Amino acid sequence: MLAFIETNADRPITITDIAAAAGATARVVQYTSARHLDTTPLAYLRRVRLEAVHRDLLAADPRATAVTEIATRWGFGHHFSHLYRDAYQTPLSTTPQRSA
Repeated sequence: MLAFIETNADRPITITDIAAAAGATARVVQYTSARHLDTTPLAYLRRVRLEAVHRDLLAADPRATAVTEIATRWGFGHHFSHLYRDAYQTPLSTTPQRSA
């Protein structure tokens, strides 16, 4: 399940896709995720995607690549800045490379 999420984080996957990849029902995947990861599969997917955006932001030239371009590539929409701030306890503008 984790490998599927991490490998496909850039694609629009659902709990049904995750369950099919795990060879289980969505309910079993939800239960297993809550028990072993203390989160839901989709929350784990969001965390993987946020980490990817963060990594890409650090590597990107802010003069050539917009935050929205990177966020959209990883499946985020207009609430991205709030999710990023909550995850990293800092606004996007203070991320290295973005404040330059």
